[in-house]
Amino acid sequence: MEHLHEHKAIMQTPIVNFKDAQLGDGSRISDIVGNVDRALSECGFMACSNLGFSDELIQRVFKASATFFSSDQKNKIRSAYLSAEENFGYQAFASEHLDPASPPDLKETFTMRNILNATIADDRWPSAEFKELMQHFFAECLERALFLQKILARALNLDEGFFVKFHSGQNISLRLLHYPACDSSELQDSQLGAGAHTDYGLTTFLFQDSVGGLEICDKNGDWQTIKPDKSVVLINSGDLLERWTNGKYRSTLHRVKPMTRGKDRFSIAFFVDPDSDTEIKVLESCIDAGTPRKFSDINAGEYIQGKLENSHVDFQKEGPL
Repeated sequence: MEHLHEHKAIMQTPIVNFKDAQLGDGSRISDIVGNVDRALSECGFMACSNLGFSDELIQRVFKASATFFSSDQKNKIRSAYLSAEENFGYQAFASEHLDPASPPDLKETFTMRNILNATIADDRWPSAEFKELMQHFFAECLERALFLQKILARALNLDEGFFVKFHSGQNISLRLLHYPACDSSELQDSQLGAGAHTDYGLTTFLFQDSVGGLEICDKNGDWQTIKPDKSVVLINSGDLLERWTNGKYRSTLHRVKPMTRGKDRFSIAFFVDPDSDTEIKVLESCIDAGTPRKFSDINAGEYIQGKLENSHVDFQKEGPL
């Protein structure tokens, strides 16, 4: 990470307003397609408003998250994460390295993969109400994610269903994150709330509370602070979208600073990753004389599993609890 520079500027990610977004042929949708295309090309992140999420539903998910993370360890361990393959359950504080070269991340998480279809034993959920709420929110996020995929397809002059057909939900995950307040004197050198990383799949939706900490790396290698804004959903492009588009849409390095100012931070991420058997081949429309093909063909499932396993280095060595 030596090429990255510390920089304290506050950066505004490009804003995309989805108000009145209908997939007709009107100028309104053309504007949105153009704005999404520019944001992901220039920054890799965009602040999206009016996607149609209910504020009340989002607040219920944040509340359920806070309640779960404030419960005792015995309760949390009932929902313990068992394998990267299943990608479901609770991971304790400092058990994940999003940057495998750095100390463990100062956060705890609850991950839920493909929960509209996966068979998870009821006793591994915190409660029936928790399960029902998370499935409802997952479905809402999935609906918006598939709509965005049609926007992306249009921006890339592809058939509208190009990305949708690779995203049944098999590798799509909802994740609750809690970054507890910590004392700076207890930090290891270069330890972060979430280590510097790119996301693995197509796109990620991020819902934040009012406590900041997210930083993204700009094109110059400088870390830029992103001011938290509860009124927008941050959406970023991941590694597989970057590969599909031959680097046109950036998979931007980002991290979360430790919570050393006395406040806990909560966030909710929705990772939109392609089905395992998807072969990621650079789109012909993204190759030309000035932009030769930069990426080899890869299998989505193998790529995502490799990334998950690398982030859980200690967990993999120890095996399931």
